[in-house]
Amino acid sequence: MKSILDNHPGLRQEVEKAAEVAGYLWQKGWAERNGGNITLNITEFADDGIRALPAITDPTPIGLKLPFIKGCYFYCKGTNRRMRDLARRPMENGSVIRILDDCEHYEIVADAPVLPTSELPAHLSVHNRLIEKGSPYKASLHTHPIELVAMTHNPKFLEKDVVTKILWSMLPESKAFCPRGLGMIPYALPGSTVLAEATIRELEDYDVAMWEKHGVFAVDTDIMSAFDQVDVMNKAALIYEAAMNMGFVPEGMSEEQMAELSRVFHLPK
Repeated sequence: MKSILDNHPGLRQEVEKAAEVAGYLWQKGWAERNGGNITLNITEFADDGIRALPAITDPTPIGLKLPFIKGCYFYCKGTNRRMRDLARRPMENGSVIRILDDCEHYEIVADAPVLPTSELPAHLSVHNRLIEKGSPYKASLHTHPIELVAMTHNPKFLEKDVVTKILWSMLPESKAFCPRGLGMIPYALPGSTVLAEATIRELEDYDVAMWEKHGVFAVDTDIMSAFDQVDVMNKAALIYEAAMNMGFVPEGMSEEQMAELSRVFHLPK
């Protein structure tokens, strides 16, 4: 069967990155059953041939009006699909959707009628805001990193920037490669507009948002970079956990040492 990836090397590269990341998520234990989601804005690869593709499903309501994604194309992980399967067969476990001109509906155009994630409204709302503010970010990732999620079960860690400062202090790379830190979002029903709106607010100041007792939502220029931000922060959480398991509270880098990192590497915070 012909695929939308045929004769579109740029698009194929981005989808293959998503497949690679999906494999990492499964290997790390961050993607139990069908847990987690990936959404890529692939509009830049939509040439005349892709734009001429007929819909293979009826229009489906998004649930809200998103004017800045009008006519955009997205690759989305399928609902009830597993990351471990997407890693091997991305176009059987995800699909390409087109946003209709009313900005309230989408249709699937390739390769198969795999319905997108149930959290699509949250993902598309974020992409709508990214486009609105002229952001270069094209990828969004939702996953369940064990140690980061565990930290959200402690109320003191839910206070603004408490976890960010702890994790930044564990190793220099966490501050260098997740330089805007972690935003904290109180528990909200998965897939709800409340969660979507809260995520958009936090992503004004952060690139990674923690969903209390649920998971993380990260955005970046591509899916590998979004994964890297989560990966480095979870490594910091592992170091914190390892020290605590050894029977001591880790000292961490000082405020002066972290400030030096920001100056030398021109970090935003």
